[in-house]
Amino acid sequence: MNYRTFGNTGWKVSEVGLGTWQIGADWGDVSDSTAEEVLATAVENGVTFFDTADCYGEGLSESRLGRFIKTLSKEVVIATKIGRFPQPGWPDNFSLEQFRKHTENSLKRLGMETLDLTQVHCPPTDLLERGEVFDWLRTLKREGKIQQFGFSVESMEEAQICLREEGVASLQIIFNIFRQKAIASIFKEAQEKQVALIVRLPLASGLLSGKLNRNTHFANSDHRNFNRDGQEFNVGETFSGLPFEKGLELVDSLKKLVPENQALSQSALRWVLDFEAVSVVIPGSKNPRQVMDNCAASSLAPLTPATHEALSDFYLNEVASHIRGKY
Repeated sequence: MNYRTFGNTGWKVSEVGLGTWQIGADWGDVSDSTAEEVLATAVENGVTFFDTADCYGEGLSESRLGRFIKTLSKEVVIATKIGRFPQPGWPDNFSLEQFRKHTENSLKRLGMETLDLTQVHCPPTDLLERGEVFDWLRTLKREGKIQQFGFSVESMEEAQICLREEGVASLQIIFNIFRQKAIASIFKEAQEKQVALIVRLPLASGLLSGKLNRNTHFANSDHRNFNRDGQEFNVGETFSGLPFEKGLELVDSLKKLVPENQALSQSALRWVLDFEAVSVVIPGSKNPRQVMDNCAASSLAPLTPATHEALSDFYLNEVASHIRGKY
């Protein structure tokens, strides 16, 4: 595992982290024992950065992570998110009072005195434009409840708003071979301002694993079933906003452009890691094998310039026009 500096925080984190949405909710049921195996396998493979949220299973992901980190002898960085917990819900979650309450609840579930990093979870654009949310987080930082704060955003417009504010330590974005807008939109400015970039959905909800097909069955509790067309939340969070059938077609074309001796998932992760602006990529995993395969991408050689050029052309000519939702 290789490690990168996380923005201006001074933290060194594994360049492949672990997203824990899968062990909380919306990806089908995962047992306590399997969740523990996933977390343990991640640490065994060098992972030191874990991303969660208070709304994943209404605290289930945080609680599982909290129990696990109590057993560790090594330091890890825990990033959680606030803003989408069901009670009191949208838009009442967005106030200093609720931010403080939800932060305190996250601290209890995680068993921490101070959160390493809290992120506002896909806030509405107008909230960011008003600016008060940044002051709420600065207040929580002064109160010692959080060390650093950042934002998990859905569009590059929202990312750009955040980059104008002082104190923002990180931005979490959807970024993958199917979703490349961030390269031109924010990478240079994020590097100049030393804002860490956390990449979620690097495998486009499993499309870029190369293992899905038209007969793949998703459980009723899996967002790839119930949010396939954005029925419940931003469609960009499911298959990166691509219609499922179109995504499968694109994967077939993509396989011809990446190294034949690598699993497509590892090539997709390696592509993300080839960008210096990226601080950490956080693929989720529902079993230990997936964790090991994802972590292995850190040790792979960078893709060639010719491959990067081909993948850029592929995105512009074949993919971009099919992306739905905020972007």
